Amino acid sequence: MSQDACVRGAIAAMGTRMGPDVLRQCMSLYQGMHSAAETTHARRRADCEYGEHPRQRLDIYASATVARGPRPVLVWVHGGGFVRGEKHSSEHPFNAHVGYFAARCGWIGVVMNYRLAPEFGWPAGGEDVGAVVDWLKANVARYGGDPNGIFLAGTSAGAVHVATHLHLRGDSHGVRAAVLLSGLYGATPLEIADRLYYGNDETLHAARFPMEAVARSTLPLLLACAEFDPPRFQTEWCRMLETLHGRRGRLPRAHFASGHNHYTLAMHLGTADTRLSDEIVQFVHEHSAEQAT
Repeated sequence: MSQDACVRGAIAAMGTRMGPDVLRQCMSLYQGMHSAAETTHARRRADCEYGEHPRQRLDIYASATVARGPRPVLVWVHGGGFVRGEKHSSEHPFNAHVGYFAARCGWIGVVMNYRLAPEFGWPAGGEDVGAVVDWLKANVARYGGDPNGIFLAGTSAGAVHVATHLHLRGDSHGVRAAVLLSGLYGATPLEIADRLYYGNDETLHAARFPMEAVARSTLPLLLACAEFDPPRFQTEWCRMLETLHGRRGRLPRAHFASGHNHYTLAMHLGTADTRLSDEIVQFVHEHSAEQAT
């Protein structure tokens, strides 16, 4: 049996469960599957300060090869249920890999931390995404990036924060396009853990959910979810697509990741399974080309 078949079988056996034990199993599956050469062909500038709080830091990844002209900038916003997550950690390496993936594509990769709940509730995560966009507008050119070619990508809580940035900023969001992986946008009831971020006052929740604001925008979007995402996340994906179709009269680019779960949807980016990464590459190139014309 091939490695890919073994991995798919292991993921299928986990089903749609989430939790620390499933996360550890997924990390074990993907340990060492990203290119060992990627760290030698990309340079990492760590802990750039985009705000005063210790969590307001970002890492920049760029190819060691000199590129012609400014490069697209892919900003990665990690997940973690609003309360955890780290841009670069030996214990949890599956956020830094997106920065290396971006650099390997010839882009500038940016992997950010943000303030966490329960100390910082809504809309802190979305505000931090906005602060990173502002920082990049002012600074990314010195690293070879295009300040007018910023793409946002987030997974799980990170997708919520990207969507919240669009909600907060409206048409002045400052980015070319966004990739939303398995996010929560307001289609399903909040769970207890979500209230650590959104708060307990139910009268405020509807105004804080980003679905309608995202649907009203004209920003190009790529939405994805996984075959073994919990049903709640699949419902959110379907409802967001439905809402976008109703608002725009057409569906956005979308991807259904067969053989993956909530964690591996993001974790496998940059591996030999290129189905989602191919979508992202084409998406970025397409909307970078629009800017150039």
